[in-house]
Amino acid sequence: MTRINERIRVPEVRLIDDEGNQVGVLKIADALNFAQERDLDLVEVAPEARPPVCRVLDYSKYKYEQAQKQKQARKHQQQVTIREIKFRPKIAQHDYDTKKSHVERFLRHKDKVKITIMFRGREVTHPERGTAILERLATELAEFGVVEQHPTQEGRNMTMLMAPSKAVLAGRTELSAVPAGTGGDGAAPAQQSTAAAGSQASNGGAAGEAGGGDSGATARASESGGDGAGASPRASVQAASASAEGTVP
Repeated sequence: MTRINERIRVPEVRLIDDEGNQVGVLKIADALNFAQERDLDLVEVAPEARPPVCRVLDYSKYKYEQAQKQKQARKHQQQVTIREIKFRPKIAQHDYDTKKSHVERFLRHKDKVKITIMFRGREVTHPERGTAILERLATELAEFGVVEQHPTQEGRNMTMLMAPSKAVLAGRTELSAVPAGTGGDGAAPAQQSTAAAGSQASNGGAAGEAGGGDSGATARASESGGDGAGASPRASVQAASASAEGTVP
């Protein structure tokens, strides 16, 4: 705790004035009078020195400036959180994908991630399975994280530590991926068009069957545009012939 004014209980001090100049070694009473004449405080700044070093200053203003400096220092400090995700050496593909998405989410939020492979029973005799999972994970998440601590085995656990990549720390990666089926890459609309075409074809086939009688005529109508336009030339020829026969005397 900083001692000021009458709380300084030493015979003499080395005094520094309010402009930063050394006054010299003074008796404590003289140093107090020096500070009071300037309407300032006598503050002990180096109690371990012999004699202790005191400065003449405005203690309230001094405390405020120190608090602001500490606040700025805390603002520039980055708090690092370490998350942990546990895998099994015989993990299923679905569980692997789920846990990988968790690791990616932690890395996107600039947290470090500790990945642990837990071996049980005789699984510990095959550490290469755990190493393969960790190396695969590091490769697939290379865009979001870097391996800070390579896989190491301690007892029945194998661990690897990943830290956010420079791209994540610089904010150059998107925090949300494009949802599937939104047409971002054109794949979903193509599938939808194919399905719609199949549905229309099925409806057309059903209509042909429900028409009864001449299914071949229906098929020919479908090939020529689906509205019977393919049969119109023949009907026109027959109509012209009948008209010609009717007009001959």
